[in-house]
Amino acid sequence: MYSKTLAPLLASLFFATGAQAADKKGVDVYKSACAACHATGAAGAPKLGDKTAWGKRFEAGLPTMIKIAIKGKRAMPPKGGQSALSDMEVARAVVHMANAGGGKFKEPKAAEIAEAIK
Repeated sequence: MYSKTLAPLLASLFFATGAQAADKKGVDVYKSACAACHATGAAGAPKLGDKTAWGKRFEAGLPTMIKIAIKGKRAMPPKGGQSALSDMEVARAVVHMANAGGGKFKEPKAAEIAEAIK
């Protein structure tokens, strides 16, 4: 059907497109993985938009907040219990929540995330 040289090229294009399509924005990750706790404050989670609660976390810095979200801490499971999320997707959700709480963070680069989770 397809030549042996064309098939791998088509497959790589298909998978590259699929990976990009699955790359979620911070607000979408928040809704699917974080809101259950961060909308209600369950188990001490800082609520979305709570400037006082988030302000305390800003002191630790964005890399620390990202590391905690990816690796988990106390009642919060790694990646909010959604292990299929990429580290970048989780970092985007952290930035979304932190900025809703008064932060002014930009989406980190992959190298910054890798450094944060060492």
